[in-house]
Amino acid sequence: MTATPSDAAAARRPPDRAVPSEPPERPEPPEERPEGSEHPEQRRILAVLVASQLVSGAGLTAGIVVGALLAEEMLGSTGLAGIPTALFTGGSMLGALVIGRLCQQRGRRPGLGAGYAIGALGSVGVVAAVALDQVALLLPALLVYGAGTATNLQARYAGADLAAPHRRARALSRVLLAATLGAVAGPNLVPLTGDLARAWGIPPLAGPFLLAAVGYAAAAVLLTTLLHPDPLHLARARPPAPPAPPASPPAVATDAAPVAATDPDGTHGPDGADGPDDGGTRAPGVATGLWIMLLGQLPKVALMTMTPVHLAANGHGTGTIGLVVSLHIAAMFLPSPLTGLLTDRLGALPVAAASGITLCAAALLAAAAPGDSVPLLAVALTLAGVAWNLGLVSGTAVITAALPPGRGASTQGLADVGLAVAGSTGGLLSGLVVTAGGYDTLALGCALTALLATPLAVRAARRPA
Repeated sequence: MTATPSDAAAARRPPDRAVPSEPPERPEPPEERPEGSEHPEQRRILAVLVASQLVSGAGLTAGIVVGALLAEEMLGSTGLAGIPTALFTGGSMLGALVIGRLCQQRGRRPGLGAGYAIGALGSVGVVAAVALDQVALLLPALLVYGAGTATNLQARYAGADLAAPHRRARALSRVLLAATLGAVAGPNLVPLTGDLARAWGIPPLAGPFLLAAVGYAAAAVLLTTLLHPDPLHLARARPPAPPAPPASPPAVATDAAPVAATDPDGTHGPDGADGPDDGGTRAPGVATGLWIMLLGQLPKVALMTMTPVHLAANGHGTGTIGLVVSLHIAAMFLPSPLTGLLTDRLGALPVAAASGITLCAAALLAAAAPGDSVPLLAVALTLAGVAWNLGLVSGTAVITAALPPGRGASTQGLADVGLAVAGSTGGLLSGLVVTAGGYDTLALGCALTALLATPLAVRAARRPA
């Protein structure tokens, strides 16, 4: 029997139904996502990070407000008042190293959760040391307490893991801003927590560390239970993002080129061997971003450490000191949204240059202010906080842009190790400088150190693409 035309058409119909043109079109949404739209999980992850920062912020300020006063009281020397700051920033250094490695190997959730849990343990240790009047217990407890500070800062990188390239600075700024509520409330709660500690038979200066223990423990629970899926794991599985729009800083994009070109998947170490690290510490952008943060951290910590001691020496009580430190802490975090917007729009390096000038002006004002002038010293410390925020956000943006997506947690941890070393050095030297030459000498030295960030940023901005 001869086949009819309709039979021939029917014979061809099955192949027509299996035309491969439609199924391949469905995976396209993941391809479009990096072009400016955020990851579907980004908002929820930011919400969890913000919640953890809100409760952990109170722990961030305990050592800042009463650390130097504790040392002066228990060690009996103003020259040793910088030791607590040096210790908990040293603990922050070790914490940043461990947390960065843990995040690289296991993800943000176990890394950040463990960091806050360790910080809570250190806070309890400080309370016990003060209650027992044991300096031998106080010093290691302050070291362990520093892990909470490191975790608070490391959380900003988690906020940027899934952000679009031209919105990274704003994403990490949101996480920094979230710490403001607890950080500002902490110093003002010094009298209240002191009364609570006294009611329990503990010296009043241990009160802020009771608050720190509760805040860090709550943050650990929040992150461990709610940070699912892990943002770092999602970032590694995400398709590579195209170059940022023209509004993004060209200097940052240039700094990112060495890593992106030589190690696009981020699976090779510094020597080219396979490994979990990204080898990003050799990228020019990482070094530039690190120096920007260091030159803001060291003088800011030195000035912040000794200003409470300077105010106490001029007859001001813990309530006044707490207010001044609150303004400083607020200035460290409140400008974050504006700083993030400026960094994304103008570029990281111009913002970094402004940070050096602002911190220099703050230190000069502190040097010129009379010791009994609370308003002038408050303005100086507030400006120092703003300058630190400008340097931290812009420096972090440079480092983040220089690393492959999802592959830079170890390098980010190492960068924060450097940040902690600078803070530890500033805290340790501050008491010695004040003892030898006075508060004015310390402030002038901070001004000169801070100003170095400006030519560094200008030079990096002129680097050829």
